[in-house]
This record gives sequence, structure tokens and C-alpha cells, in this order.
Amino acid sequence: MESTESSYVSSPEAARKRSPPPPKSPTSETAEKHTYIRFLVSNAAAGSVIGKGGSTITEFQSKSGARIQLSRNHEFFPGTSDRIIMISGTIDEVLKAMELILAKLLNELNIEDNDDVEPRTKVRLIVPNSSCGSIIGKGGATIKSFIEDSQAGIKISPQDNNFYGLNDRLVTLTGTLDEQMRAIDLILSKLSEDPHYLQAMHAPFSYAAATYNSMSYPSNGAGGKFQNHKEDRSNSVTIGVADGHIGLVLGRGGRNIMEISQLSGARIKISDRGDFMSGTTDRKVTITGSQRAIRQAESMIMQKVAYATDRVMD
Repeated sequence: MESTESSYVSSPEAARKRSPPPPKSPTSETAEKHTYIRFLVSNAAAGSVIGKGGSTITEFQSKSGARIQLSRNHEFFPGTSDRIIMISGTIDEVLKAMELILAKLLNELNIEDNDDVEPRTKVRLIVPNSSCGSIIGKGGATIKSFIEDSQAGIKISPQDNNFYGLNDRLVTLTGTLDEQMRAIDLILSKLSEDPHYLQAMHAPFSYAAATYNSMSYPSNGAGGKFQNHKEDRSNSVTIGVADGHIGLVLGRGGRNIMEISQLSGARIKISDRGDFMSGTTDRKVTITGSQRAIRQAESMIMQKVAYATDRVMD
């Protein structure tokens, strides 16, 4: 929910009193530094970015000089149904490619022209948890200055809602295209000063790849594990399963879930429709029993989801 996020919003009165200043120009040394940015797009938007036969993404790479990569179809950021786009290059190249993509997606929305009000949209950046401190700053000073300079709304997802084994947080930027680009310029320039951020550039950016398979994620990244601190005592764990995949877990007439429960010896409870894990659109699947029963039930549930998704991909 919105209220659970670390949220910093600029004053509407202040926004009306002044026009936003231009973003701080990076030094020539920083501008030439190789960096990257990752952000989320819907599956439909990903198709728009790729274009027919890859024509659009090829054009954007040619115009910007940056490299643009997308996670594969059905490979989503944990807890969402969104794919990941990664842009790499110099700061200037990355910003140019980002602007081309966001302008393209804005144009696809077919928003009616209104001379008085520019459309305000959202873009969600993926930032390593270890680098979020540099964006926030002491007492929130840095993020507040970014909001004032860009006039964009900036929200950082809370650390305590992270999926088990997930080391990234989402930074949501709300505003017009110009406001978003100013905010992205400021954030990317700051992140590019962080050696830990740059080290993550060559890690697999698709969460469905090897990055999370070792963390008990299914091959499609559809489910994430959220462990209770009292797990060792209560022998209970809650995992997230995409709402669209719950039917695979239940089976016709509840047959699958009963079979999993009988074979593993664990009790399994699925949350009601609309009752999601915090900050996601994943239904809660609570497994209770011995540690061995929990592990077996969890494995069987994830296999059901992964097998069905693999068939779709084929």
C-alpha cells in the first residue's frame, strides 16, 4: 500500500511558485563513466519497445549509443507481472535511451491533448538495496533535494517488504516526462558514484535466470518466499504466488492442493482474492508443519507453477 512506502513528496504550493531548475550537469569524467539503469515495463509495453522484428529497439540503440536489454517473456520482477529493461552505456547514452523509451510509451497511451496539463505517469526503477542510502541521504536530505530540483514525486519501497533473497528495491518516479527525466538524471548520476552499484552491472538482470534459482525461486520468478522471523519455532512459512497462478496450485475442485497436503503432510492455506502479500499482487500461501513437510510442500507448489509456465513459453 502507498502508506507503507518511504515517501517524500514535494509541496504543491512550492511547485507552482517556481519552474524546476535544469538538472545538474555531470562532470565530463562522470559523463564518460560506464553505468546502467534498470526499470520495469508491462509485457505489452515491452513489445512496443522491441518493435516489429526488433526494429524499435535497434533504432533506439543506434540513436542513443546505449545497449538495451529486456528480460524474456514471462520473466518478471518478483512480486509483479512486469518485465525488466536494462540500459547500459555512458550516463549521456543511458539518459538518451531512457528518454526515447519513455517518450515512446507515453505516446502509446494515446492521452488526449490538453494544453494546460501534461500527463503525469509513473516509472519504477530497480535499485540495489545497498545503494538506496546514497539516494536518500542523511535525514532524507538528498532525496528531498532531488524532488525539489526535478518536481517529480519519488518513493522508495520499504526494505522490510523485500522478498526472501531479493536485494533490490523499487524507486517509483511520478511526474511529466521532463520531470521524470530530471529525476532519473539526478539519481543515475548519484548512483554512478557508488562503486557497489557499478559492480552489479554485470550480474544477471533477469530474476528468472540463475540469480534466484539458488534461492528456491521457480524458473519463471513468479513466486517469492517471505519468511517469518518465528519460523523455527512456529514451523510456518508464507510464500507468494502470482494471482494468475493460484488456480494451478488449487487444481480442479481443490484436487492439487489436497494432493500436495497429503503427500507432504503440511497444512496449506491460500489467502482470499484481493488479499495480497504487502506491496505485491501475489496471493499468500501459508504452509504449516514440520520443516521437512514445509520444504516438500513448497517445492511441489513451485513445480506446479514452473511447469505450467514452461509449457506456455514453449
